[in-house]
Amino acid sequence: MFDVSFTELLIIGVVALVVLGPERLPKVARTVGHLLGRAQRYVSDVKSDIQREIELEELRKFKENMDTAASEMQTSLRETESSLRADLDATAREAKQAVAATAQNAQASLSTAAQEAKDALAEPQAAPSATAPAGPTTSAAVPAASASAPVPDDHASRTIAPPVPAPASEPAAAPKQHSPSSTGTLS
Repeated sequence: MFDVSFTELLIIGVVALVVLGPERLPKVARTVGHLLGRAQRYVSDVKSDIQREIELEELRKFKENMDTAASEMQTSLRETESSLRADLDATAREAKQAVAATAQNAQASLSTAAQEAKDALAEPQAAPSATAPAGPTTSAAVPAASASAPVPDDHASRTIAPPVPAPASEPAAAPKQHSPSSTGTLS
């Protein structure tokens, strides 16, 4: 507060002793000490109140900064979450579409393969009934040229019908050798 040196205090003490006298000086000194102590306590209380207010203001500012940062972080996280959800949903939709397309393609391939298998199984059963009559046959009933002629079918490949076996009374003829210049028919 005040800068008072030792010499100044000594001068004040001597003047007080002369003015007040030795009887009243101790009471006055005690009263002045109490008043100075109260003044110092009051000043220190005011300083601490001001310091607390400054700290509270700093804490408020810090809290506001933290609240602002937290709200910005929450906003950023929400935006990131919505962005990731949108990407994830888009990827899930694309995956579902791809799986559905693959399933449709597989189902179409399976049905096509099943139909081809049915057609392939139905053809061998139909071919013998077209070339061989149902009842007993003799060699006179089937001409020799028609027995070795190719039989056309629905596919691009051609098959040759097996020869009709000769009756047991006639000797079996030896098969003829094919020549390299033959055009695919047996003679």
